[in-house]
Amino acid sequence: MTYLFLVLGLATLIVGGEFLVNGAVGIAKKFHISTLVIGMTVISFGTSAPELIVSIKAALSGNPEIAIGNVIGSNIANIALVLGITVIIFPIVVDRNSKILDWPMMMGASFLFFLFALCFGEGYRIQRWEGMVLFGLLLAFIYYLIASSRKKTKKAINEEEKLLDKESEKVNMPKAIGSLLVGLVGLYFGAEWLLESAVDLATQFGMSKATIGITIIAFGTSVPELVTSGVAAFKKETDISIGNLIGSNIFNIMAVIGITAIVKPIQVTEDVISYDMIWMLVIALGLLPLMLIGKKLGRLKGVMLFGTYVVYITLVVMASQS
Repeated sequence: MTYLFLVLGLATLIVGGEFLVNGAVGIAKKFHISTLVIGMTVISFGTSAPELIVSIKAALSGNPEIAIGNVIGSNIANIALVLGITVIIFPIVVDRNSKILDWPMMMGASFLFFLFALCFGEGYRIQRWEGMVLFGLLLAFIYYLIASSRKKTKKAINEEEKLLDKESEKVNMPKAIGSLLVGLVGLYFGAEWLLESAVDLATQFGMSKATIGITIIAFGTSVPELVTSGVAAFKKETDISIGNLIGSNIFNIMAVIGITAIVKPIQVTEDVISYDMIWMLVIALGLLPLMLIGKKLGRLKGVMLFGTYVVYITLVVMASQS
């Protein structure tokens, strides 16, 4: 039954997240919110919703290791696994914003996460004020992106307003609200089943809760990004932006860890700080030269990223069995 609830929990989280995003986007369009703003706020929060719900419930139920492992594992998976597989299927041209804005923001968020876990409190703990700082910085970053996007010509603004009018007319409001509610319910129960089965598995196999969070749960909550990126790559949609995955990592740290710590301070183990967080930082740091060398992220770089993920997961599992 444990495995059944694990799979059921993961599936419900993925489906719930999809319903949540669809409903939220529909409501946003109805109120004439621009596509750019929807992408940077509604969709970004929606795709991070599984990580957020799982992390909050884990922290409140006395399993902070799962909350921390979920975010660290997801961030490693997004870059090494999801991006690696995507560029193996079809190379991606790295846009300028990813190099000069998205990556520095992700790196800064990652270092701040590491610093907060290491300092400023009794033991290793993400405090409430640190969560507020992380989430506050995210809001400031979103405001900056929106303000920058507003610097358009009058013609571009008029064309966008006409497009928003057309999209608003197409929205079925009751259906959008229903989709949003179904998504929220799905996320709640999916997180409940996933957490219970994960804790049971950790107990049965003598694995730490942090290991379960970093491997099984992190992979599960990264499945939507993996499926979306993989399908788009098969279709050879070259407008896939590496910034989407980097943005997901920014939200995981600043929104998921930030909000979870505000709800309840999160304890971090010394092993996670000295090992898993270092891997997260090194993989994030190693992405920069891969983006700068050559015009695109090609298959060789994809193999390097995917190989790094396989090595990391293998070492984590081996360490848990020793």
